[in-house]
Amino acid sequence: MSEGEYKIADTKGRFAMAVKDGRQLNNVDWSQGRILLSNRRLILAGNDGKRTIALSDITGLSGRQDASQSIAAASNYLALKLGEDVMLVSAADHEEFKTAFFKAVLDENIVKAKHPAVEGGVVQDTSWEKARLKVEEDAIATALQSGKFVELELEEISEINTEQRTMGGEERTVIQVSHVEGQTSVETHITGPQRTCVFVQSFLKEGERRSEANVDLAPSEKEVLMALYSGVSPFEIPAFIGQDVDNVEETFEKLIELDIVDEVRTRHEVTLNSRGRNIASEAMNEQ
Repeated sequence: MSEGEYKIADTKGRFAMAVKDGRQLNNVDWSQGRILLSNRRLILAGNDGKRTIALSDITGLSGRQDASQSIAAASNYLALKLGEDVMLVSAADHEEFKTAFFKAVLDENIVKAKHPAVEGGVVQDTSWEKARLKVEEDAIATALQSGKFVELELEEISEINTEQRTMGGEERTVIQVSHVEGQTSVETHITGPQRTCVFVQSFLKEGERRSEANVDLAPSEKEVLMALYSGVSPFEIPAFIGQDVDNVEETFEKLIELDIVDEVRTRHEVTLNSRGRNIASEAMNEQ
């Protein structure tokens, strides 16, 4: 490896070209082999030879390429955009490799962050400041120049939005991350080089997907959620909504299984997580 280059991942898996010169390939030919990832390049070594891809040539992650049965059979892979080409990489441990990939393209990148840009629904008079990124297993940590440390945990993200703003005479993408800090809903805004923003958004979008409010709940179960959302103590909910204690306990059990609330301790104290807040908010809007 060259000076300053270091290994991030070394694993086995398979890889294939899915799109060539902008055209999707009908027959995807998978190669088995070694996948080596450093902070500068990705090396795919199979029986047909070795391909080296500079990380700077990877412009983003494409959507899932499920046009053919051979691709659909590989349930876990990264679809790497290389200009008009798309290369699929399916590592033996997909989640571990995915985290390693984001580390390779984002760790130590410098961006600008505004935190909190919004707190409790109120826009804050917060200035932009430089921040250094560090990818963790389920979070992006940002170390702000002021000394503040902000962790964007996937489990606490409810929504990701982007908008174009003119900053310093340049058109920039601003990523708006809605998440929870303690018990407070906040927004953290991030901007930086376009390529960095593309990968930050790709990583954080996983949190938004996890919190999607597509769960069917009975009216009595929604009552429990809305009570929690309103700040009612879990121990006071049966009396507050007029339900039997055992019924409320059964609802808590179901919500824990659905990953809508987090269990604090038994018997049962729970707190809404990001997904639960989304569902409760929608339920209240339906009233």
